[in-house]
Amino acid sequence: MLTPWTRIPFSPEDGGCWLVAGDIDGDGEAEIVTARNVDEDDVHYTCTVGAYKLDGTRLWQWGAPGGGRAMLHHDVACQIHDWDGDGRPEVILCARAELVELDGASGWEKRRLPLPPQASDCLTFCDLSGAGRASDVLVKTRYGQLWAYNYAGELLWTVERPGGHPTAHQPLAFDLDGDGRDAVMAGFALLNPDGSERWRIQPGAYDLSGGHLDCLRVARRGPAPEEWRLAFTYCGARLLGMLDGTGRLLWALTGEHFESVDVGRILPDVPGVQLAVDIDKAAHGENPLWVVGEDGTVHTRMLGHYSRVHDLVDWTGDGVQDIVVAGFGGIFDGRGQRLASFAVNPGEEIHTVFAADMTGDGIPDLLVGTVEGQAAYVFRNAHGSRPNPPAPLGTGRNVTLY
Repeated sequence: MLTPWTRIPFSPEDGGCWLVAGDIDGDGEAEIVTARNVDEDDVHYTCTVGAYKLDGTRLWQWGAPGGGRAMLHHDVACQIHDWDGDGRPEVILCARAELVELDGASGWEKRRLPLPPQASDCLTFCDLSGAGRASDVLVKTRYGQLWAYNYAGELLWTVERPGGHPTAHQPLAFDLDGDGRDAVMAGFALLNPDGSERWRIQPGAYDLSGGHLDCLRVARRGPAPEEWRLAFTYCGARLLGMLDGTGRLLWALTGEHFESVDVGRILPDVPGVQLAVDIDKAAHGENPLWVVGEDGTVHTRMLGHYSRVHDLVDWTGDGVQDIVVAGFGGIFDGRGQRLASFAVNPGEEIHTVFAADMTGDGIPDLLVGTVEGQAAYVFRNAHGSRPNPPAPLGTGRNVTLY
């Protein structure tokens, strides 16, 4: 049983399942930001935010105390990011029809930028202009439209139903061709930095006419787009697949509601990288999580209470990524053997988990949140190996459950 390194109790005024972490006050240590949001017929906006030191001290609170809901069913539009490039991270959120930028140390509102109605589903920071840092931001409705803005709040472009399909849950930005600017995987279409369509997924024999892209992750980078590997899940076709960087489908597994994907070296005896993917919409208490090879081979099938929220971390120091599943309450190796279980207070249940350096040593620890938003726990990674480059302090940029 793993004893927490620290437990951070949240106030009922602002405690939620959504957690992001970073050094927001410049003291060289990580702080935790928790957020709550409003759901109005599947339109979401952030209404309440709290910032906490690791000793439980609340630095500040923004928004309506006790507003919205603590429970989590999707990403919450609240991130930590040094948006203006001055070396001091801000807390940025999407309120109702507004993008709000808060000073990280004090919670003071630096500015508000108007947003189109319902464009508050999530936030993604990216570099569309070649500035050398993520100075641009993407916002979106739940499934219909995507907007790109620069730091000044100027609209760069907007795309409705990219490629003729709904948007992804969180657009993924990456520099595919090495020109210093990010392309955007917006759904079933990859957009150029100027918002024009670069390609659509070439589905082969599979019907991608309904549903939406749940998740896309870079599995492998290459010198040419054809050598990239992009893992994705698609709810409508109940499909997990692998694309190359031109949108060509290389393989697919079908028949399950695959959701979120983690990519890493999970099985040391299997070539390439592996995917940890959960399967949603299963019977309560019987939620699977699979480990799938880069070639589409299923190597491990795990079953537990709730597999929906997971992450990867090297917990033993052997250079292999272990699987952390919030709803399974612990850490597992790539063959499904339990390595450790989390100890939390009676009456509290873990719902979210994020690999994050919370102690400042460059090694990812585990930041977990409870179902009702009562608290966050940090489990220190005492034996894990330090990655190269070291893990950033906190959860990093563009935190997502997908």
